[in-house]
Parts: sequence; C-alpha cells; structure tokens
Amino acid sequence: MARMFRRDPVLDVCACGVGHPAAFACAPEAPPDGTGEMGRVVNEAALRAAFPNAATRRGLLSLFGAGTLLSALEGVLPLGNVREALAQGTPAAAPEKRDLKIGFIPITCATPIIMADPMGFYRRHGLNVEVIRTAGWAVIRDRAIAREYDAAHMLAPMPVAMSLGVGVANPIPFAVAAIENINGQAITLANKHRDKRNPRDWRGFRFAVPFDFSIHNYLLRAYVAEAGLDPDRDIQIRSVPPPEMVANLRADNIDGFLGPDPFNQRAVFDGVGFIHILTRELWDGHPCCAFAVPRSMITDTPNTYAALLRAIVEATAHSNDPANRVAVAQAIHGPNYLNQPLTVVQQVLTGTFADGLGGVQRVPQRIGFDPYPWHSMAVWILTQMRRWNQLQRDVDWAAVAEQTFLALDAGRAMRDLGLTVPESPMRNETILGRTFDPRQPEAYMASFAIRRN
Repeated sequence: MARMFRRDPVLDVCACGVGHPAAFACAPEAPPDGTGEMGRVVNEAALRAAFPNAATRRGLLSLFGAGTLLSALEGVLPLGNVREALAQGTPAAAPEKRDLKIGFIPITCATPIIMADPMGFYRRHGLNVEVIRTAGWAVIRDRAIAREYDAAHMLAPMPVAMSLGVGVANPIPFAVAAIENINGQAITLANKHRDKRNPRDWRGFRFAVPFDFSIHNYLLRAYVAEAGLDPDRDIQIRSVPPPEMVANLRADNIDGFLGPDPFNQRAVFDGVGFIHILTRELWDGHPCCAFAVPRSMITDTPNTYAALLRAIVEATAHSNDPANRVAVAQAIHGPNYLNQPLTVVQQVLTGTFADGLGGVQRVPQRIGFDPYPWHSMAVWILTQMRRWNQLQRDVDWAAVAEQTFLALDAGRAMRDLGLTVPESPMRNETILGRTFDPRQPEAYMASFAIRRN
C-alpha cells in the first residue's frame, strides 16, 4: 500500500509563510506559539502590517523564517502582551456580536449546546443565543455554510470533511472548537433479531446511521469488518435522520441502527427494539458530536468566539457531573428541545436503563461530556475516510487534525474553568481491541484486510 503520510499535493504558502493544504489556504494562520488560534492571528496581523507586500513578505519568510521575523518585531511591538491578554481570555472584551443562532439535532449528544439555553450558560457569558432544532445533518451543514447559523452542533467528522472539500462542492474551512459528547451511542436491533447477536449472522441486514460522515458509520463498518463482513457488500448502510430511526425500525424498513440516544432507548421504550451493544464497548471515550464554528468566526469576531467557547465548555463540564444529570434531563427533554419522555432521557443520562432484553443495566459511563478535541480522534477519523474511499487523496494527517480540532483553544477555556488539560493532544486509543497509534496511521491502515483503499 502506498505511503500516505505526506503533504497534500495542492499546497500554497499563506501570508504567515507556512505551507497549508489548499483547503486551509484562506484561513489565517501563523507559526504556533502555544496561544491557540487567536494568538496565531496576532502573529499574522503583525507580519502583514510590517510587510504589507505579499511577495516581499513571502521572500523574507523564505529567507529568515517566521520565528526570526516575529522575534525582531517583538522589539518594537508588544506582541507578547497581546498574546497574554488573549490567553487570559480578555474578560473585559465585549462580544462583537451578542445575538447568535446555533442549529442542533434533537439528540442527547447535543446536551451541552441545548442545556446552555434554559440553564443560562450563554447569558452568563454575555450572549443571547437562539438554539434551533433542525431536521437532519445535511440541513445543519447547509445552513451553517449559508451562515444562517453562526455555529452548529455537528458530527465530529463533518468539519473535517467540509474543510477538505469531501461531500461538498468546495472546501469550506470549519473547525471543531469543542467535543460535545463521548460515548452515548448504541447498536439497536429489531426485536425479531434477538437470536442473532453475533455480527457474523448479519449478512443481508439493513442498517441506518445518521450520516455518511459520522462516527456511527465508521464504527459500524469497523465492527462488521472485524466479524468478516464487507460493509459495502454484505450489509446495507443508509443515512437516516436520528428522529426517524425508531419509526423505520417499527416499519421494518431497517433491521437495526447504530445511532445516537435517546433513540436507542426510545426503541426500547416503544417496544420495537433492544440494545445490542453500547458503543463505549467498541471504543471507550470515542467522540461523537462537536461544537463547530466557521474558521472565519475566530478572526472576524474573536471576542464572540471566546465567549461562546467558554459558555460551551462550562456547560459541557456541568453536564458531565453525575450530580447534575437529572436536572439536565428535566431541562432538555421538553418540546422545545429533545421532545422525548423524561424517563427516556433520564435513563440515557444517568446510565440506569432497560435494555429491551428483560434486564436493567447500570452503566454510569453510557454517555460522557468531555470538551477536549484530541487530535488523535481526528487522525482516526481521517483513516476511516481513507479506508472507505470517502477521501480519495493523501493528506498530512497531523496537519489536518491540528487545523480542524482546535485543542489549544479548548484547552485554554478548560484551564480557565479549572479543568484538567492534557499535556498533548495525541494519545493512543483502543478501538475494537486494537491499539491505534495516531503517530503511525499508515501501519494501522495497512492492518485491515477489508478496505476500499
């Protein structure tokens, strides 16, 4: 198999002097200095101001390097002070735009985005946010692209695909500012399949997933492939909006789904399905949904971006505390948000639930809320896009991960709230019993017998 860890062949040198994939060329960047996206903007602004002619700027950067030029500028411009103020969150800086619209899909993965409205987290940070329930992921994506939404609840792979121009007409730079939830998904099967608990027996099954660019699609494919089935030939996988999954199961249009809650639990509640396996058993700590922003928001309205990120991270930490789960369920189950029975939402969030097989399980970690966007998560997502030929070209794994999963910014917001921040955004993951080392994605890819690439 050809070596895949190399730069995307379509590169340009942006104003900061760094070669970026074309998908990111329009996004302001500068050499990393540990201060996150806004700190990088300070660097680029300084370089542009000092050397307004692009050709001259690129020539100097090529000769001396960005670090040398920035060091020289430090002698006459207080860049360090500006970066320090940004790193401390500049509490006095008012949001440039207070009235915001955020689209969400009515699933428990969106809990922090949703509960931040009725529980006052947005208002606490000076924002007036309207959260808008949306029908499906394609609608979320299209309205975010059209800027009908200022930010959006997205599946974690969506900003990666959008930024690379996969599944859209042109690359559209979006980023994961924070992860919304970890775990919180399941494979649910129709009751008629109670005697077919081994995925080797699923040949010919019809499955639903929420979207082509989803952890659900990638985990389902990996799960059946480990059992020896080809997900493109031995089963059918179709995209179905989460609110329609239970109805499709009831109508016998599908045999099962790997989907988000509360719909796994709703299938049990309605007596039409059972929970085959929680996805935390496939990959404990896996990402699902994310809080996504257009990269232009970071530069166009940096104070709004900072306030919004602080609100989301604070709401995520609040949602993660088991002591708050019942109150959170009460806040989000109603018709303006999830529109689900309180019992269903509480079973998901507390982890004490009926499994549809006559048992009651107690799994407190059924769903968690951890805002940190690990780069290793993004690299795994890229391996699956490549494995199943959604991504048809080689990319620089680490560069794309850094560009799309904003660990520095999330880490700064977490630190301000007293949360523990990992020392590195890369970590090994255990997925379906295999160790995934994000620093060696080619070796991981080469280990699979069933793949399209």
